[in-house]
Amino acid sequence: MILIMGVLVFYPIIATFSYSLKKWKLTAPGDIHFVGIKNYLDIIQSDSFWYSMQNTIFILVFVVVFTTLIGYLVASFLNVDVKWSGILLSLSILPWALPPYVNGVLWKFVFFSGYGFLNKLLIGLGTTSKPIEFLGSRWTLLLVISIVVVWRSIPFMALVCLAGRQSIPVDFYEAAKMDGGTLGMTFRYITMPLMRPFIAVGITSTSVTAINVFDEIVALSGYSDLGKNILMESYLTTFTFLNFGKGSAMTYIVMFFALILGVFYLRSLNKEVEY
Repeated sequence: MILIMGVLVFYPIIATFSYSLKKWKLTAPGDIHFVGIKNYLDIIQSDSFWYSMQNTIFILVFVVVFTTLIGYLVASFLNVDVKWSGILLSLSILPWALPPYVNGVLWKFVFFSGYGFLNKLLIGLGTTSKPIEFLGSRWTLLLVISIVVVWRSIPFMALVCLAGRQSIPVDFYEAAKMDGGTLGMTFRYITMPLMRPFIAVGITSTSVTAINVFDEIVALSGYSDLGKNILMESYLTTFTFLNFGKGSAMTYIVMFFALILGVFYLRSLNKEVEY
């Protein structure tokens, strides 16, 4: 395991960091030299980076808010003990089980500007007389990307919330009911405090997913600049413009954001164990 981690994890991390400190373009292979943090400074000062950062923040906020709300509601629905609970749980996992690129392709048929399902539905209902360009503008494209990521992220959030909900002893609710506690009071003083560590784990995982969105963007809009996030910016810099030095620096910036969320994730796990 140490050998596998060293070859597949630690060596690439160290090598990528060394690349990020160099001027390294494949278009100029004879001009490779050390430049220090210049690549990082150039990235932070570029308009393209901040454009990608705005897109990333929009996707992150939208995905975290709606995944948390809908995931909790789905978990509450699945927590009801009915005859078909197992089947409902299996169906709820399907969006999470499908590959991200496949999810993006499926949703592209829904939001396609010309003959997408949603445009046909809106035209059939008389809401609009011509197709809407859902994927043709920046903010509507980001909205569609966020919806696709939310749809893929809800199952994991629902499973985490369901596990948290089922870990709460039934005796707490029976005692609260005997003491005259209302549904609102029970939710505020029993359910939410005891489920907070589980929700924190779900939010952290969802945040990392939102930052690392790639396949859905490619499936919906290709490699265009319109809906790119910081991960797409890193990919384009490295493999389209063949700038390995700046692309490696961009990769480390993405990893830095993921690392911050990872710290919160570990803290959430520790709280869960203490509980």
